[in-house]
Amino acid sequence: MKRGIIGIPLGDIAGVGPEIVVKALANPAVYQTARPLVIGDASALRRALRVTGLDLALRIVTDPAQGQYQPGAIDLVDLANVDAEQVAFGQVQAAAGRAACEFIEHAVTLCQAGQVDALATTPINKEAFKAAGIHDIGHTELLGRLTGTHDPLTLFQVFDLKVFFLSRHVSLAGAIQLVTRRRVLDYLQRCARALETLGFPQPRLAVAGLNPHGGEHGLFGDEESRELEPAIADARQMGIDVAGPIAADSVFHLALNGAFDAVLSLYHDQGHIATKMVDFQRTIAITLGLPFIRTSVDHGTAFDLAGTGMANALSMTEAIRLAAVYAPGYRLA
Repeated sequence: MKRGIIGIPLGDIAGVGPEIVVKALANPAVYQTARPLVIGDASALRRALRVTGLDLALRIVTDPAQGQYQPGAIDLVDLANVDAEQVAFGQVQAAAGRAACEFIEHAVTLCQAGQVDALATTPINKEAFKAAGIHDIGHTELLGRLTGTHDPLTLFQVFDLKVFFLSRHVSLAGAIQLVTRRRVLDYLQRCARALETLGFPQPRLAVAGLNPHGGEHGLFGDEESRELEPAIADARQMGIDVAGPIAADSVFHLALNGAFDAVLSLYHDQGHIATKMVDFQRTIAITLGLPFIRTSVDHGTAFDLAGTGMANALSMTEAIRLAAVYAPGYRLA
């Protein structure tokens, strides 16, 4: 199988991003499935190598085709846009936010040019973005803007459990207001198409309930009967295989054990808690609906660990692997 070129924008260099990247790329197994290409800054990688004590060479390339993609060296597109020695570990800084945004912008350009097959991203810091005057609240929003994609889908995967999100970075009160028949139906259609792009020709979906015990027929809330059940009925009439609403305390367990290909979670923490309790380090975020696959570690910049060399690289390793697995067959629905 041809190994795809997986672009890895370095993220916020005040956090653990550079450290988990060099740790992941010190693992020869990564190169069995992927050709990893870092898009970042050489000074940040050199500092990460010093902090982690790893002995890896840096191979600077200007074109992804120049990379050798072999263990023992990191292939790097060096934007030389920040002096890592002037960026303190563990602090919100405009310079780090600006550089992180530029890493992502260049990585997207390479993907759109067909020079990179997929992205596996490292953590950014929303406050650092704000300090740098960047208005995108996160990776998904930035990638959507850069590619002209309206409301990209977020999918979490841990082992065989896949979870979509009806809403992401809004308050819980705001998320409840987004649980509408129209929005749920739209997402069910999009989730079904997204699963098809990942190789599920007849995807089986489930919708998580919002209220305790799925509302108990209105005893604990009527969103299930008022919004969710009609949306599910509409989806079934369109030929979508969808069950629910199923109480959130059981639907994720059922999906993990093979009852469904994916679950539509109704708000941020509902799905985050479910996946991360299965395996925090192996939970990977996947953005769908873009012109290319993007995977990501599902943890933050971990400012408290930055510079210690103690950050765990398993999530980064898994993000690179999944990007390589899904990239060859991915197509926009």
